[in-house]
Amino acid sequence: MKKVLTGNHAVSYGAKLARAQVIAAYPITPQTEVVEKLSEMVASGELKARFIKVESEHSAMAASIGASAAGARSFTATSSQGLALMHEMLHWATGARVPVVMANINRAMGPPWNIWSDQTDSLAQRDTGWLQFYCENNQEVLDTVIQAYKICEKVSLSGMVMLDAFYHSHTSEPIDIPDQSLIDKFLPPYDPKYKLDVNNPHTFGGLTGPEWYYELRYKIQKAMDKAVEVIKDVGKEYGKITGREYGLIEEYRTEGAETLLITSGAIAQTAKDAVDTLRKRRKKTGLVRVRTFRPFPKDDIKKAVSKVKIAGVIDRNISLGNEGIFFQEIKSALYNEKKRPSIYGYIAGLGGRDVAVDEIIEIAENLPKQSSKKELIWVGAKI
Repeated sequence: MKKVLTGNHAVSYGAKLARAQVIAAYPITPQTEVVEKLSEMVASGELKARFIKVESEHSAMAASIGASAAGARSFTATSSQGLALMHEMLHWATGARVPVVMANINRAMGPPWNIWSDQTDSLAQRDTGWLQFYCENNQEVLDTVIQAYKICEKVSLSGMVMLDAFYHSHTSEPIDIPDQSLIDKFLPPYDPKYKLDVNNPHTFGGLTGPEWYYELRYKIQKAMDKAVEVIKDVGKEYGKITGREYGLIEEYRTEGAETLLITSGAIAQTAKDAVDTLRKRRKKTGLVRVRTFRPFPKDDIKKAVSKVKIAGVIDRNISLGNEGIFFQEIKSALYNEKKRPSIYGYIAGLGGRDVAVDEIIEIAENLPKQSSKKELIWVGAKI
């Protein structure tokens, strides 16, 4: 079945197809439509789930963790300041090893108050132990919510699905909605080995001293490592039933490329148009889109950039006092490689500033001219 959906409603249909059983809801622009649509689905009986209205995003995550710990498939959504308010509970979800799935609509952090796109909100949570997926379009949004449940349940970690504020959240695209029977075969009911059960009591979240805390953290890291292959396997399995396969990264026109652009999210769509134009001009430019930020796809990125001389990373985020966050991580991944390209970082589109095709073409054309003394460039800054 095909529908024209906004990115927000693509999230809602993804949660419905995954048969989410508990939805904890607190509204925040530009996420509100996600839980509004789910509330309609629950009220009409279209989705058999418990809809919990809470008083804050902190409570929304607490409720999601509790529901997941009790063996239910739980879901919530947030954005920006709401995600920041959840920060403490994100660590609790990781430590509890519960597979909560959450959609985060990437929105700039205030002040100054801004409701437009910026990835800094979710990237600021990169050390909480959550899987992080960055989507390029609304079809991928729906597909990734479904896949996230299967991935998270296999590795016992929570997962965050990202989409850009307004570029995705409030923009409509034709979406293929898989049949429920197809998804039911792909994603069986959640049945955890350990859960809160009065008939089979266990202790959860108790005090752990230095003699065991270290090992528990090690197990979380090993689960992240395992997730690398699980994401690929689940992506291939999903591709077989829908025709849409997803991995850790996407390579676009990288064959024979001498220059690479690397980015994520909505900017990747614009960058593909730029690459097409450059190829028509006989410029050997390709694109790498980073889809999964945690676990970070080190090996895939190393392989993708191994044959080029120079690369530019376009970040719609900033680690203030340092550089773009994808730029930092990619440089770190390449540090010990004997053969690696010169690499430069570009900050673009903060606070929803539009990033045009011509600007990306200019970045690609100027890459070979960059001085090694200036690794970070601000695109279109009025300074």
